[in-house]
Amino acid sequence: MPSNPDSRLDYRDILTLLGLSILSLGAYLFASHFYYRLGFPLDDSWIHQTYARNLALRGEWAFLPGQPSNGSTAPLWSALLAIGYWLRLAPYVWTYALGVVILCGLALLAERAVRHLVPAYRPTFPWAGALAALEWHLVWAGGSGMETLLHTALITLVLVSLISERRNYFGLGVLVGLSIWLRPDGVTLLAPVVATLILVPSRCCAESSFNRRTQALVSLGLGFGGLFAFYLLFNLILSGSPWPNTFYAKQAEYALLQQIPFWKRLASEAVLPLVGVGIALLPGVLITAVTAVRRRAWGLLAGMAWFLGYIGLYAWRMPVTYQHGRYIIPAMLVFFIWGFAGLASSVLRLSLRSTYLRQHPSINSGQRLLGSAGWRWMLATSCRVGAAQKMTTVVILLFFWGRGALAYAQDVAVIESEMVKTARWVAVNVPADALVATHDIGAMGYFSEHNLLDLAGLISPEVVPFIRDEGRLRKYLNERGVEYLVTFPDWYPSLTRDLQPVFRTGSPFAPALGEENMAVYRWPDP
Repeated sequence: MPSNPDSRLDYRDILTLLGLSILSLGAYLFASHFYYRLGFPLDDSWIHQTYARNLALRGEWAFLPGQPSNGSTAPLWSALLAIGYWLRLAPYVWTYALGVVILCGLALLAERAVRHLVPAYRPTFPWAGALAALEWHLVWAGGSGMETLLHTALITLVLVSLISERRNYFGLGVLVGLSIWLRPDGVTLLAPVVATLILVPSRCCAESSFNRRTQALVSLGLGFGGLFAFYLLFNLILSGSPWPNTFYAKQAEYALLQQIPFWKRLASEAVLPLVGVGIALLPGVLITAVTAVRRRAWGLLAGMAWFLGYIGLYAWRMPVTYQHGRYIIPAMLVFFIWGFAGLASSVLRLSLRSTYLRQHPSINSGQRLLGSAGWRWMLATSCRVGAAQKMTTVVILLFFWGRGALAYAQDVAVIESEMVKTARWVAVNVPADALVATHDIGAMGYFSEHNLLDLAGLISPEVVPFIRDEGRLRKYLNERGVEYLVTFPDWYPSLTRDLQPVFRTGSPFAPALGEENMAVYRWPDP
């Protein structure tokens, strides 16, 4: 984080943003409670809870007891959740509390970053932080039970640190290393850090500059290398592969999407940050980019290049946009910071210029050209434009915050009424020793505790090579002696075509969104 003393926040700002974060996420939780009930909007959240519970209560890194696996994409997050089980606060209270704390941290980080980027921005109310605390993608992620917000925090902290005049490269290496323990894509943060290290000129002589860069590179490598090496070793011990199973399984599952023209995939990913207040901040991002080019602010430009590359990477390898673009959400906050900073600098510059010209009309040639009345009209119009920008941003922010609360409540209702409800039924009605095949293992593993065969390949990596081939999946289920199949019928139409469900949720929420109800099938003997 920049060390500029002028960017520090006082206790009033900190308490304001903490209160706003509690209110913001709390409203989403109340919305889900009154819409249906509390829960998580993703089945994957229960995967982390299952790993966390087994770690805390059994002392093992496993999804299924006694079967070590690396099906958790974010082992650091699962480990943090385990603390909640030690404190007897899990799964909900501890997870939501982490969401509030991290959301508040992001709000504080955003406020400080904008104050560093725009020295003239010294408001009596922390507007940039408030924007972060109310931005609907971030609030949704805060209540998701996933690692998304923590990954957002590490990404933002790294990229914001690059704009500082003093950079601790060992610390940056540690942050990048930690980010990989949340998502493998965190390794991409090395690119902007190294680029900044190389491009930012040194004030020393050439020889000293070379030595300083070499020392910085070594420090970066030491900070990053230990955590990265341990991460690779962790996965190798668990599965024999350097990356988690999800790294391979997700790409295999959505490989068909790569047949879509790349420009369409890229456009679909690029529009995600604009769904909400991002569309109002887009002009500010362009202003910040132009300013960075003019000033040769290499750290800022490296971060912007990373943002574009991050979106391009997902468009290339895993072009999915479901669940409100949750794979892109970690990169959104820096986009919002750049946009807010650009608009703030523009509005402040316009306001200062208008004030100065009012105070010094005699030196202004524009008044002589337009006349006194025309000049006053132009100044007033400039002020109205600035006010309109602020008002538009606030209105869009609040509208999507409210719309996001509804989306969160609907998502929670679907998971609770489909995955969780089915898992609870299986726990009571399916024999404890039965082998159950399912595509969504989260709630099923947490509530039923049956022996599972994972059709998504997270804890059953042998499925990955034929993850979308229903013919080979049928043969595989028969070979493994599966007794029950749990899935949404339209996900595996060939597997479920001739089967009659022994249970169907019958819940109204999924059909209202155009989806089917989850079903349990008795798998026939081969």
